[in-house]
This record gives sequence, C-alpha cells and structure tokens, in this order.
Amino acid sequence: MSSSSSQIQVRVLPEEVGDPEVLRAAVNRQLRKQGKAPLGQEDEPRILRQSWDARRRPVQAQLLVDWGEEKVPSTWSWSKLPDDAPSVVVVGAGPAGLYAALECIQLGVRPVVLERGKDVRARRRDLAKLNREHLVNPESNYCFGEGGAGTYSDGKLYTRSKKRGDIREALEWLVAHGADPHILVESHPHIGTNRLPAVVTAMRETVEASGGVVHFDTRVTGLVREKGRCAGVKAGDHIFRGEAVVLATGHSARDVFHMMVEEGLEVEAKPFALGVRVEHPQGWVDEVQYHGETVECRLPATAWCAKWRGAGCTVFACALEASWRRAPHLLAKS
Repeated sequence: MSSSSSQIQVRVLPEEVGDPEVLRAAVNRQLRKQGKAPLGQEDEPRILRQSWDARRRPVQAQLLVDWGEEKVPSTWSWSKLPDDAPSVVVVGAGPAGLYAALECIQLGVRPVVLERGKDVRARRRDLAKLNREHLVNPESNYCFGEGGAGTYSDGKLYTRSKKRGDIREALEWLVAHGADPHILVESHPHIGTNRLPAVVTAMRETVEASGGVVHFDTRVTGLVREKGRCAGVKAGDHIFRGEAVVLATGHSARDVFHMMVEEGLEVEAKPFALGVRVEHPQGWVDEVQYHGETVECRLPATAWCAKWRGAGCTVFACALEASWRRAPHLLAKS
C-alpha cells in the first residue's frame, strides 16, 4: 500500500548519500518511528534538501526527502521580444542587474543594460594586470564589470535573510544558464569561481538573444528627469531613455550615490558594515569541524560561522566552504 505523498527528514552517513536502497531504508525507518506506513513499491524517495550535521561524530548528511507524485521540473525560456516592446534602463550588470534584465524580458519589456566595466573575458585581463603589475583599471576590476564583485569570489549563494520568500526560482535561472543542478539541493549552494564566469556570460547572452541590449564601458553620470519622473540616464554625451530606470549598481559605486544626492533624491544610509578576509588552512578547519574524521572523497570542504552581539553592534564571522572535493557519491540526485 502506497504511503501518501509527504516529506520527512532522515540522516545517513556521507558515503551512503547516493545509495537509493540506503535512502529508502532510512525513510522507512523514520516512518516506522512515527507510526506511519512504509513506502510502497512505486514510491521513489527524492532528495529535496541536503545539509551536514557535524555537531558530533559520526558526521551525517541530513536530507529532506519526499515521495509520491513528482512535480514537473520548471523549464525556463526567454522569448524574443517584439520590435515595439517598451524599454527599461538597467544600470549595472551584476547579479541584481542581470536578474532585473531577465525579469523584464519575462514581462515583455526590453532591458537596456549599462555596465561601467568590461565583459567577463576582457575583465579577466584587467584583473591579471592588477595582480601581476599592480595596475588598477578604475572601471574594470574586482568590483566593476560583468557579473559584479561576486564573479571572482567563489560563487557562493547564501543569505541569512528569511523575509524575501522562496529563492528557488533564482537558483533555477542559474541552472538554466549552466550552473550545477545540485545547487537546488544544497543548503549552502556554491557554483564555484571556475564555473561562475561562464554562467554570467550565458545570462547576458540570453538577454541579448531575446532582444535586450547590453552596453559595456558605459558609466552613468546623471539622470534624465521629465515631468516629475525619471525618463532615462546620461552616460557622458549619450542619453539612454526608458519607461523606468533600475539602479543595480551595488555598494561600490560611490559616485552613483553622490549623483543621486546631487539630483535631489532621498538617499538613506544602511548600517555600517566592515568586512575583512581571514584565511585558514582548509585541512585545519576540516579537522576541527569534522572531529578528525576522514574527509577526502567523503565530505565537502567544511564551513564555520560565529556571531557576537554587543552593546549597539553585532559581529558575524563566517567562512563558507572553499571548494567541493571530487566525491561523486556526495552529489545527490535532485
């Protein structure tokens, strides 16, 4: 007799994550503890979410599993816009700008994306000069350029915010552009620096193939205001008009904040935040977090996070995983 479609949490050892028989046995064991019927022969358990419980030995994979009627996976496509589609100006080609552009296309609006930096390939050459010759291009560096600051910083996809709702659609769009489908399952999704530039490029190519426009080396210097509304932006001697303007410039474009103040717009400061980089040997972190257990080909590179709250301030100290070791059995089917 088939168990009704439901969800349940189970724990298995790292080397057992990819074993369907072990997963079925773990689900049935947990169902028995809850006084419920076991899975039927036609029920295929599926992993919805995977995290790691390293609070004590042995370290275990914590899995959220469901079964029953499988939901049809979402398939995303961005259709070609008609010639008369209205336009919206998007300032910045970082994550916010690229997602805004893709959302515009879904709504039948043509995005005109303006990025002060260069595309991923040209930007990589500027970064090489910065690292080897200490020559900084003020418009194309670790902060500015296609993909934003995160393009060359591991591609971690994690937020502590709980108020923005379900982020699965955002992850699915990344998968649609070449990210590993396993990010849909991981509790702390991670694309990887080696893969993220290609994903960013694919997102921009989707924008262009759908009729959107992307301009690199185009720094916005002012707003075009007509009849009490923002009708476009100025970029040097050029003017770009649209039905609306989306400022997706990130926190490093200080000149944009000065411009907004000069234009008479209301600008509200966020709480001050300071970030520093502290590096640890990955082997030492693994040794501490995993209580000395064997890591190679069993467990992912680990992470740690600490929080301290004092009088009038809060300090977060986080180190997310540096990279996944090649352990095929850890990549649970989504």
